[in-house]
This record gives sequence, C-alpha cells and structure tokens, in this order.
Amino acid sequence: MRVSKTLGRLAIVASLAAGPAVAQTPLKDVAHVRDGILHVGMAYEISEKCGSISARIFRGLGFLRSLETHARELGYTQAQIDAYINDKAEKDRLEVIGRQALADMGVIEGDEATWCAVGRAQIAANTRIGWLLR
Repeated sequence: MRVSKTLGRLAIVASLAAGPAVAQTPLKDVAHVRDGILHVGMAYEISEKCGSISARIFRGLGFLRSLETHARELGYTQAQIDAYINDKAEKDRLEVIGRQALADMGVIEGDEATWCAVGRAQIAANTRIGWLLR
C-alpha cells in the first residue's frame, strides 16, 4: 500500500510551526491521527487499484493537514510529528493494518473488481475512505 506516500504527504503539508507543549501519549496512539492517515492510505490504494475510481487529492491533502493541525493542538511539536510520519516501522505497521482491513472488506489482491466493489461501497456509505474517493 502507499501508506509511506501518504505519510510523506503529511510531511509535505505540515507547517513549520511547533507546538509549545510536550505530548504525553505517543502520536501513534492518537486514534484520530493514526486512523485518519490509515484511511487516506486505504483510499489512495483503492484509487490506484481500481481504474474507475479516483482519489480526491485536494480533499485528502486538506484532511492530512487537519490531522497535522490536530496533533499540534494536542501539544505535539513539529519534530514529534515529523518523527512519527518518517518512522519506517510505523509505516510498515500501518500498511499491514490497512491491507488487512481492505481484505476484511473484500479486496482480493490482483482482482480489480474487488477493489472497485469495496471503493464503491465505501463511497455509497460515505465513510471516511469513501469521502476521499470519487
């Protein structure tokens, strides 16, 4: 999956401002941020594997920016945010989680029809993943 690209995009849209407080919980344990990044990665992967579905790039980038802002509002510094989004082990962990979630939804690797069916179902249900697709 393109979770690493998704995490990289978060780094690109991150601002230079640093939050003043030190957060107590590891950023990877902040569900809103972690799950948001995961959903963006899953939506991107669906758009790459299904020719009839596209990613809403600007919506996705705006959402990633909102996750970064949320992390700053929670007191995480830009250095902590950057460390999280550049953490290879975390990228690998999220990729495994995302692939399993997609498989649980019915995706079969190498079968475009299953990617499209899952993508259309997410769009119809207006889930976070579906909201990031068209």
